[in-house]
Amino acid sequence: MEKEKIEKYGNELYEALKNRKVIEPLTSRETNITIEDAYSIQHHFLARRLNDDKSEIIGKKIGVTSKVVMDMLGVHQPDFGYLLSDMIYNDGDVIDVTNTMIQPKAEGEIAFVLKEDLIGPGITTADVLRATKFVMPCFEIVDSRIKDWKIKIQDTVADNASCGYIVFGGQFVDPKDIDLITCGITLERNGELLHTGAGAAALGSPVNAVVWLANKLGEFGVGLKAGEVILSGALCAMVTIQAGDNMTINIGGIGSASCRFV
Repeated sequence: MEKEKIEKYGNELYEALKNRKVIEPLTSRETNITIEDAYSIQHHFLARRLNDDKSEIIGKKIGVTSKVVMDMLGVHQPDFGYLLSDMIYNDGDVIDVTNTMIQPKAEGEIAFVLKEDLIGPGITTADVLRATKFVMPCFEIVDSRIKDWKIKIQDTVADNASCGYIVFGGQFVDPKDIDLITCGITLERNGELLHTGAGAAALGSPVNAVVWLANKLGEFGVGLKAGEVILSGALCAMVTIQAGDNMTINIGGIGSASCRFV
């Protein structure tokens, strides 16, 4: 895709974020858009946020880690986006959904915090476990800038993997002390149990998801850095949220995270 179009769509996504407006799917306007084009648009969108908003990169997220979502988007690999310093909330925080988001949904995940760099290719599960300082429960609040969530893989990649905000739980656990494949998750809204899942939902294990990301980024000469937070993918179905909702997740052996939307 021509540089002018890459910048045009990246600017559209940035303006949509700032003005809380949706745009038409990129794939409906560019029928030949590739995933590589989409990552180029993502990078321009990201550059606007780093330069104009003075945000900083604090980590990365992995999306499209379940077979159901892969089948829905017609792809057979995950995607990734970047986590920024202005995306962060903590356990128990009250979040203004009305004035900061467009069409948000919440999903429960396990976040990895690294103590060592991981630079692919050739990263293994043992490497990820050795490089991880701790894991913690978190919500990812996804929020698409694409109208009505009518996304294909290229749309969500360009839109920074539909990342909105992150809510971190307050518990920190050594990943070697738990079974990340079988650990169960429950997701509740206003006290009602909506979904359950397990670590295996994320590429068979959240560790596998981080392995994939490290090796995929290695293809571009990019590494995962010590101190970064890595979101490893949803462990159960996402839930639409609105003002008035109280959300809680519990992950076996790790802990919980909660937040309230106003």
